[in-house]
Amino acid sequence: MDESIFKAYDIRGIYPTSINEALVSKIGYYYVKFFNLKNICVGRDIRSSSPSLFDSFVKGAVLAGAKVTDIGIISTDMMYFASGFYDFDGGAQITASHNPKEYNGLKLVKEGEPISIDDGIQDIRDLVKKNIDNKLDLPETYSLDNKDILDDYIKHVLSFVDKDKIENLKVVIDAGNGVAGYIVEAIFKHLNCTLVPLYFEPDENFPNHPANPMDEKNVLDLEEKIVEVGADLGVAFDGDADRCMFVDEKGGYTSGYFMTAILAKNILMKNKGAKIVHSPQLTWAVDETVESLGGISILSKTGHSFVAKKMKEEDALFGGEISAHFYFKKNYYSDNGMIPLLMVLELLSINKEKLSSLLDYYRNTYTVTPEINYTVNSIDENLERIENFYKDMSGVKISHFDGVSIEFDNWRFNLRGSNTEPLIRLNLETRSKDIFEEKLKEVESLIK
Repeated sequence: MDESIFKAYDIRGIYPTSINEALVSKIGYYYVKFFNLKNICVGRDIRSSSPSLFDSFVKGAVLAGAKVTDIGIISTDMMYFASGFYDFDGGAQITASHNPKEYNGLKLVKEGEPISIDDGIQDIRDLVKKNIDNKLDLPETYSLDNKDILDDYIKHVLSFVDKDKIENLKVVIDAGNGVAGYIVEAIFKHLNCTLVPLYFEPDENFPNHPANPMDEKNVLDLEEKIVEVGADLGVAFDGDADRCMFVDEKGGYTSGYFMTAILAKNILMKNKGAKIVHSPQLTWAVDETVESLGGISILSKTGHSFVAKKMKEEDALFGGEISAHFYFKKNYYSDNGMIPLLMVLELLSINKEKLSSLLDYYRNTYTVTPEINYTVNSIDENLERIENFYKDMSGVKISHFDGVSIEFDNWRFNLRGSNTEPLIRLNLETRSKDIFEEKLKEVESLIK
């Protein structure tokens, strides 16, 4: 068994070498057994391996004693919604998210909350490993309930905005040949907006570009289309449509970091004093926006299960990560890709403002890297050595919250190790463009 498929927040691997039907049936069985689940929902994405993996997972879950409801070909955030809205005690999505076509995997929840390596995935992995040679007496046939959740889901995401305030904006949406297309079309039937679809046809080969909008080269077609049709903005979804990346009306790509600050602004305009949770890699834009509007800014470890838990602990209304995962209390503390789109449409309409002008302040005030990965021999040795380099410098602030963060008055960075690979991840921001390249080279020179 390839244990590396059990990631920090989900299960993912290459099909059928590292993840296959036999393994997934055991995952379904021990997932239900470990959590003593009675009633679960299961969905899937558009990959050709998803139907057979769905079947195997369900057989394992049924053998373990669970009643299973098939919620169809859906986005991952629809599974999160269904597990909370319909009071299932568990839920699973067969998906490999933004990964290439040869991958597949699983995202799992318990009582509406995503599970991580620390609160279930590791235990399921260990049970599967212990019993890898034991054959399960899987049922040849099983009975399923079937539920179409789309209408309820659309009502849910629309409840986050006043749709009547959304003006006739022209919006280009790149579905990346993933699952987002039909969901976006259904939502836009309720809006007074012009939809320009791009790559809405589901295709597991992802023929136009990988369904990973975190890589800006995968958004080039969207950027060109926005300018070509004179759109007000564009949005690119990943393969399982649980996150979105925004592009302004000039074709300018926008980080999940700055969008977290803008969405926090929307939340705080309606909810004075709200708590906003965000990840620690890049912080100034969010902290300063939240504090300027009377909100409370709270850090969380990176990853959906950690953000969801921190929001619940703090009773926070919103959470955001630089990876463009955006979380909402009223969305069962889960991330969602459609709600941010609706909120931005509402914000632009109310403020009578272009997305580029909303972003100009952040682009001019903070210069940031994308997340940069470096292969290293020792994560811990690098973190310790780099901290030692800076620790005695005047004015330095050091935090060990999720890796190590080094902060000065006009620049800061966060370094953290990958949970599954020999990688260090760097995020750096400065208040001055003049020192950005110098400080980036300085930190890179210290990474061995």
